[in-house]
Amino acid sequence: MRRQFILSAFIVGSLGTFASADYTLFDRSLNAPVEPNNKFVHPITSPYYNEDSFVTSDIRLWGVYHDFANSSIINGGNAKVYAAQVRVALTDQLQIVAYKDGYIDFDSGLVKESGWNDVAAGLKYAFLQDSENNMHAAVGVGYEFAVGSPGVFQNDDDIRAWVSFDKGFGPFHVGANASYLYALSDDNEKPLGSSNTFNWHLHADYYVNEYVSPVIEINGYHVVDRGTEVVPFSGLDVANFGGGGDVISAGVGVEVRPMENLGVRGAYELPLTNDEDDLFGWRLTFSAVYSF
Repeated sequence: MRRQFILSAFIVGSLGTFASADYTLFDRSLNAPVEPNNKFVHPITSPYYNEDSFVTSDIRLWGVYHDFANSSIINGGNAKVYAAQVRVALTDQLQIVAYKDGYIDFDSGLVKESGWNDVAAGLKYAFLQDSENNMHAAVGVGYEFAVGSPGVFQNDDDIRAWVSFDKGFGPFHVGANASYLYALSDDNEKPLGSSNTFNWHLHADYYVNEYVSPVIEINGYHVVDRGTEVVPFSGLDVANFGGGGDVISAGVGVEVRPMENLGVRGAYELPLTNDEDDLFGWRLTFSAVYSF
C-alpha cells in the first residue's frame, strides 16, 4: 500500500516537469479577473470529499455511474448517483459549501434499491491566498445529516474536517486535499457498521487554451477505526460501513468550457489497489459547473 501511495504521488508530481516555469499573477478576490493561464479546474472525481482551496459562488450538477467488480461481495452490478452542489462566497475568504445530497440507484447482484442521499454542508475558510506565488490553502468543517434512505446505506451522522492546498505554475496546476470523517451513528443505528475514515486526493490539470484543460486525479480511502466490523468492505465516498481495506483510485478526465461561466467535465476512474473485497470496479463521473 505504501508503494501504491508513493507511485500515485510520483505520477502527479512528474507532470510538473512539462509545466511552464513562467509564473503569472492570480488574484482570487471576488472582483478580480482570473488570468487565463491560471484558471484552475475544480476537482472532478470523488465530488463529496475532493475540495479545492478557492472561494467561489457556483452550482455543480453531478452524475456518477459506478460499476462494482464481479468478484466483489455484492456480485457485481452498478450504482448511479445524481446530485447537485451549491457553493456561496460570503467574503473573499469564507464560503458556504453544500457538498452532499442527491439520489442514488443501486442495481447489484445483492442490492436493488433506490433512495435519497444524506445531506451535508459546511464552511470553508481560505486562510492562504498568495497571488504572487499562485499558492492557496484552506480548511473546512462540515456536518452530514442522517436524512437519507437506509435502503441505499445512508442515514449517517458524520462530522468532517478537511484541509486543502493548491499551487499554480503558469498553465499547470496541482492540488491536494485530505479529510477526516468522524462517525456519530452507533452500531444500533447502523446494523452494517459505522467507522471513522480518512481520505486524500491529488489533482493536476493543464490549461491548454480557454476551452480545454485535461485533468488527472488520484483518490485514497482508508478506514481508521472500524468500530464493529459487520461487512468486510468500505463504502468509499458513498456510504459509511464498519470495515474494508484501503482503496486507491486514479481518474483521467477533461474540462471543456463552451462559455466563460460554464465548465462541462467528465472523468474515467479505475482502482490502483487490488482487493477482491472492495467495491471499486470502475467509475464514470460527469458534471457541469456554472459560476455566478
